[in-house]
Amino acid sequence: MADAKPLSMPVGATGVLVLASGEILWGRGFGAEGDAVGEVCFHTAMTGYQEIMTDPSFAGQIINFTFPHIGNVGANPDDIEADDPHALGMIVREDVTEPSNFRSTEHLDAWMAKHSRIGLSGIDTRALTRRIRLGGAPNGVIAHSKSGNFDLDALLEKARAWPGLEGMDLAITVSCETHFGWEGGVWKLGAGYDTSRPETKRPQVVAIDYGSKRNIFRNLVKAGADVTVLPATATFEQVMAFEPDGFFLSNGPGDPAATGEYAVPVIRQLLETGKPLFGICLGHQLLGLAVGAETTKMFQGHRGANHPVKRLEDGAVEITSMNHGFAVERESLPANARETHVSLFDGSNAGIELTDRPAFSVQYHPEASPGPQDSLYLFERFVGMMQERS
Repeated sequence: MADAKPLSMPVGATGVLVLASGEILWGRGFGAEGDAVGEVCFHTAMTGYQEIMTDPSFAGQIINFTFPHIGNVGANPDDIEADDPHALGMIVREDVTEPSNFRSTEHLDAWMAKHSRIGLSGIDTRALTRRIRLGGAPNGVIAHSKSGNFDLDALLEKARAWPGLEGMDLAITVSCETHFGWEGGVWKLGAGYDTSRPETKRPQVVAIDYGSKRNIFRNLVKAGADVTVLPATATFEQVMAFEPDGFFLSNGPGDPAATGEYAVPVIRQLLETGKPLFGICLGHQLLGLAVGAETTKMFQGHRGANHPVKRLEDGAVEITSMNHGFAVERESLPANARETHVSLFDGSNAGIELTDRPAFSVQYHPEASPGPQDSLYLFERFVGMMQERS
């Protein structure tokens, strides 16, 4: 295994990516100074970098963006999925330009620095993507120093010492600390987020927050539900105290088997109530574990806004947004779990439903609207199931 070589530093470099294998990629740092260690992955979306950086599912990860022009529309307070970024840093091809968008309120460089996140530009992101595709997602350290001073041996040691995402429960680190009622619907141009509510009775959803994206809750509201959010460690009794009509299992980071240690027993109790249940991403994986299926770490994972998924009931293809490094193993699904969706990229499982319970889940993110509305029917289906039983 190669060691870090400090003599390879080019003139003017203020940022570096050090992989656990010993590979070093020099660039220009932006955002916060310092270093961060995590899994290096690539993301193929052409838009939505602010939403991606604030997605709690990216906790523990450094994102290599395949689209070269990241940051050119700046940043604003609306396009976020959490108050702070959860991705550790971003790697981009071109230097971040001055923003050119009427909605921009801040330069991406300043936004990253304010939130203590590191950026690295001037990297051959296509070559790095190919390296990840062929060799899997590596552990690495991203670092930024305006002076250009780096202790490469220390950074390499940090990259090699990081244990990786397998076996790591990160949901507990990004979940809310106490319950709250969700306010606000989807965003509309010129109007912002819709906060109106009809006076008619609406189904009550308890959403368990394993690292949720806000737009999921907005779409549940738009579909006709009221949402109360509970922490990842909520007990069955705490969930039922809100007298819910249905349950939602959110997305989130880390290894589902590790999160499942405390989440799966609760989910099994929720299923026994016979009330509708809907899961997305990590929530999909946890539902799979709850009914006896297995999850495994993927070689490189799925991250992007252009993933085709086949709906098996009618053969329709949905263009989906994905962000996951673990998957439910199809062969391990029990007899009462029917596969509903399949990735057309690699054939991996992308959705299940139970035949003896009103419960279903998908591996992708319908709220991200990549199609843009190919998968929004899932929210309407879930709310409709609750309305039928009310």
